[in-house]
Amino acid sequence: DMAIGGSTNAVVHLIAIAGRLGIPITLNDFDAVSRRTPWIANVKPSGEFLMEDFFYAGGLPAVMKEILYLLDGDALTVTGKTIRENLERAQCHRREVIRTVVEPLNPEGGTVVLYGNLAPDGAVLKQTAASPRLLQHRGRAYVFETYQEMRAQIDREDLPVDENTVLVMKGCGPKGAPGFPEWGHIPMPRVLLNRGVDDMVRISDARMSGTSFGTVALHVAPESAVGGPLGAVRTGDEIELDVAARRLELRVSAEEIKQRLAQFQPAPPHYARGYGRLFLEHVTQANLGCDFDFLHK
Repeated sequence: DMAIGGSTNAVVHLIAIAGRLGIPITLNDFDAVSRRTPWIANVKPSGEFLMEDFFYAGGLPAVMKEILYLLDGDALTVTGKTIRENLERAQCHRREVIRTVVEPLNPEGGTVVLYGNLAPDGAVLKQTAASPRLLQHRGRAYVFETYQEMRAQIDREDLPVDENTVLVMKGCGPKGAPGFPEWGHIPMPRVLLNRGVDDMVRISDARMSGTSFGTVALHVAPESAVGGPLGAVRTGDEIELDVAARRLELRVSAEEIKQRLAQFQPAPPHYARGYGRLFLEHVTQANLGCDFDFLHK
C-alpha cells in the first residue's frame, strides 16, 4: 500500500484484522513502514497513469519484486510457493509507470500518521495525493458541525473562505455518523473553484476513498462525537499542519480547549435498540480499527 500510494483505508482495515488475530499493530507501525518504503507506482490519484497502465506495466508483482528487500520473501502464500518464488518471473515493462527504488517518485510511502492536540490518538494523511505547497501549512479554520451542514453550505458564493482556510468537518467518525463513511474528501468550495483553486487543507474524523486527491487529514481520533478535541475547533481558530514533523495542531491554549470540551454534550444515540445500538456501544475508534471491541483478542 505504501509503495503504490494506496488508500488510507488500508490502515484501518489492517488494524481491525490484526486485532481479531491478537496481533499488536498501531498507527506508529504504519508510519514507520511509510518512512522506509519508497513510493514507486506512478498511478492516479497520486501519479499520472491509470490502473490499466499499471497492470500492463507489470502490476503489483513488479512492485513487490522491486521492494522485495522490505518483504519476508520466505513467507508461504496460497499458491504453495513463497513470495520470492512467486515473483521470480515478475517484470516491469514501463519504468515511467513503475519506478525503481533507486529513482522513486518519493522516498517515503503514501500514507503518513499525524499526532498533536487535535489528534491525540492519531490521524492519517495521504501525502502522495496532497499538494506539496500545503504539506506545511497554517490557516484559519472554517468549521462544519455536520456533514449535512457542509453539503448545505459548500456551494455558497459568499462562503467566507480563501485558499489558506482549513476546512474542518465534525461528526463523521465511527460513532458520530455512525459507521465511519467516506465523507472526508470535503468538496472544494465553489467560490474557490471559480478562482482556480484546486486544493486546500481539509480535516475530519471521516474516511476517504483511495481514488480521491487532496491535502486531507482523516480518521482523527478520538472523534468529535465522543468528546475528541476536533469537537473543540471553532471557525477562526488557527490550525497548523506539518507533515514532515507529523504534527496536526490546534493553535489554541490547552486551557481553552479544556473549557470548550467541558461544554460538550453528546448527541442522542442514532439507535435505541437492535444492531445499531450494538454497533454504537461496541465500535472502536479509528486508530483501533473501527471494529467491535468484543472481537479483539
